[in-house]
Amino acid sequence: MKIICIGHNYVQHIKELNAAFPEEPVVFFKPDTAVLPSKTPFYLPEFSNEIHYEVEVLVKISKHGKHIDSQFAHRYYEEIGLGIDFTARDLQRKFAEKGLPWEKCKAFDGSAVIGDFLPKSQFESINDLSFRLEKNGAIVQQSSTSDMLFKIDEIIAHLSTYFTLKQGDIIFTGTPSGVGKIEVNDRLEGFLENKPMFSVNIK
Repeated sequence: MKIICIGHNYVQHIKELNAAFPEEPVVFFKPDTAVLPSKTPFYLPEFSNEIHYEVEVLVKISKHGKHIDSQFAHRYYEEIGLGIDFTARDLQRKFAEKGLPWEKCKAFDGSAVIGDFLPKSQFESINDLSFRLEKNGAIVQQSSTSDMLFKIDEIIAHLSTYFTLKQGDIIFTGTPSGVGKIEVNDRLEGFLENKPMFSVNIK
């Protein structure tokens, strides 16, 4: 299983990071060791003082594909989910200043929360899915896939140009604005179309 992540895919999030607008999807990976086991707390790592939550819509690839045209990309996934891309923001800033890779701030153990998946057939439009993240019962991130710079089918087509997509691969499609720091005893809950998809306790 590959975990492929897209960065800088929502306008307001790009602005809050003071980042440049990408001309094509920004791509990075997480290893399978980044997956936080279900119903397991997330323990704040010692190497960072600023771990941020980033809620993201997830896509699970359902069959092998390479050089997929965007008009056929919908044939390569059947489920949509929700998760969190935990980010060591202090490390990310340092690496960005030096033009260094993101793996240490994005791909560390437990940095990928993968919640439940739902059949895409139950949604009217994949390109207009509402989702949100609540921290301790208060909404901190809220958006819709309609706000994506690069839509899901575009992302799949782009990725398949460079990487063979396999059944079970998961794509994190980017986060909207509202990212923020987590603290011990926080509780994070994600909702897709008002359906609860995950909950994580911070330790």
